[in-house]
Amino acid sequence: MGRRKRWKKVLLVGAAVLLAVYIIACNILVNVALVPETMEKLEAFEELTEEGLEALVQTDDILENQAEAKNETKEWLETSASEMVTVTTGDGYELVGRLFYQTGEPAGHKWVLLLHGYTGWKEELYPIACQYAKEGYQILVPDMRCNGESEGDFIGMGWTDRLDNLLWLDLILKRDPEAGIAIHGQSMGAACALMMSGEEELPGEVKAIVADSAYTDAYQMFAKQMKEWAGLPAFPLLPGASLMLKIRGGYSLREASALEAVKKTSLPILFIHGMEDVFVPPQMSLELYEAAAGEKEILMVEGAGHVQVQDKQPDLYYGTVFAFLETHGFQ
Repeated sequence: MGRRKRWKKVLLVGAAVLLAVYIIACNILVNVALVPETMEKLEAFEELTEEGLEALVQTDDILENQAEAKNETKEWLETSASEMVTVTTGDGYELVGRLFYQTGEPAGHKWVLLLHGYTGWKEELYPIACQYAKEGYQILVPDMRCNGESEGDFIGMGWTDRLDNLLWLDLILKRDPEAGIAIHGQSMGAACALMMSGEEELPGEVKAIVADSAYTDAYQMFAKQMKEWAGLPAFPLLPGASLMLKIRGGYSLREASALEAVKKTSLPILFIHGMEDVFVPPQMSLELYEAAAGEKEILMVEGAGHVQVQDKQPDLYYGTVFAFLETHGFQ
């Protein structure tokens, strides 16, 4: 009888130790992937940037188009009218953005909100902002929480960002009550734009969305990256990490679903994806396109990697974007 009690005690202690190790491992995963302070200590930002660059297509035409866009953007920035703007989130974080506006009369009421990707920053989207400016748009390019100059606790994977970005839309509408707004995002920013489309609070002044290289949901993205980067299966670690994120950061990875959001929206959506994207599978844009409830178009381009369609075929990219927006009210 005493031996049985001892074994029971050993099993209980062992189970408690395993549970503690599991919780620690789940929290480590959350910290490494979503907490900037930890990512900086482990140099994860640098590693992600290097791995991301290595995964891109590096053909001569892409490199030449990138260089041309860089030079054009530099010239535009030297003469563009802009100002830095801030908003404060409901949980007290200051977010920073840059607003580019048209000078002269009439300025017009076409606006675009440009959203960057995972561990990105607003400056990455200045080449796209440059093209919107040429088309007469007023432009707002924010750093999303935990990125660039914006404060935050956990990277939002588009989910907490969907509510943060409503603040930017409010700022636009305070500046211009007659604004017609497009949301154009890349990667996480594209997924965020799609998540925003399912929000009842989304202002009616938002007329269309351009989703470049969007993922279906954050859970599937983490499962893919765990397998590719660490050789680990999603189960059992990822469900626990999602739960820890819910407890600590206020959202779960499964909640962060662009796929569920597009089923509920009637907004026109243009989906764009490079067929050589090894970071976000092109199939995800196809799934999103099929699920979208409103008017929709899709552009899939051979030879382009992650968010590289504008570099592979810039005329096709911008021609498709602006023709789509013109069709949906941006004259």
